[in-house]
Amino acid sequence: MKTNTSFTSNNLALAGTLFTPDDHTGGPLPAIVVSHPGGGVKEQTASVYAERLSRAGFAALVFDAAHQGESEGEPRGLENPFQRAEDVKSAVSHLTTRDDIDPARIGALGICASGGYVPYAAQTDHRIKAVATVSAVDMGGVFRDGLGRTQSPEVLTAMLDQAGALRTAEARGAAPRMEPWIPDNAEDLLETASTQFRETWEYYCTPRGLHPRANNGWVLRSIDQIAQYASYAMIHLISPRPLLMIVGSEAETAYFSREAIEQAAEPKELFVIDGATHIGLYDKDQYVTPAVARLAGFFGEHLTSGEAVPTTVRG
Repeated sequence: MKTNTSFTSNNLALAGTLFTPDDHTGGPLPAIVVSHPGGGVKEQTASVYAERLSRAGFAALVFDAAHQGESEGEPRGLENPFQRAEDVKSAVSHLTTRDDIDPARIGALGICASGGYVPYAAQTDHRIKAVATVSAVDMGGVFRDGLGRTQSPEVLTAMLDQAGALRTAEARGAAPRMEPWIPDNAEDLLETASTQFRETWEYYCTPRGLHPRANNGWVLRSIDQIAQYASYAMIHLISPRPLLMIVGSEAETAYFSREAIEQAAEPKELFVIDGATHIGLYDKDQYVTPAVARLAGFFGEHLTSGEAVPTTVRG
């Protein structure tokens, strides 16, 4: 069952959808906050996972981040990691106010960029009792060093110079400058592009994952906030709460999760899905099914109270 809901984060109204088991008639449910990738919206991969987790017996809350989708926030498309982390904490706060949710049994799942934002939020929000990620990415690391750490330092210096100039321009009345997540000429580049680039284009720019509210644009001056953010610098603070990070064996981003797990304290687990790519874990059934099965088992084990939580994924 899907229920529309809303809550505030830093005085901005965020739009959400709560998935709950169709056959639930008992007491308050264990719940999972599911946070979407950068540039995405709640209706895409976040809802794929939330819907399946609800079939496994959990309530699952998806929401549009501030400045994105149906949520409030100007300028549109701002990608502020600190606001994104606050959104996760605000989603947890919303769940604690609901009579149908057990506030002592709340976990969180982050996908792609939110695989950085969710652990970052959980480091200092002890209400999040179990933390999981799928295809996690540290956005700060990507913008500082490039994917695979192939970017020269001069690139970041130039972007930060530009961000400062854009802040000045906005202060003088200019409109925020938008930068596409995926270049307008992406189709011309596909033949020689990396797997990550090709699959990102296919997911966001074709009927496979295209959504009209995912507008393929971010505010360029966001870079000065993104660059000073590090998802996993204090990841040890999640312990003794459990951490699960799921990656595809073929994902070009898998090093983020491998290194984060190395830095994290116990209990922790890296779960590798053979053959899966970064984007393949967004929606391809042969990869999502084992990912959800492991997530259901993980949250079922760690979001427990007096009564057992179902861990079998149906359908």
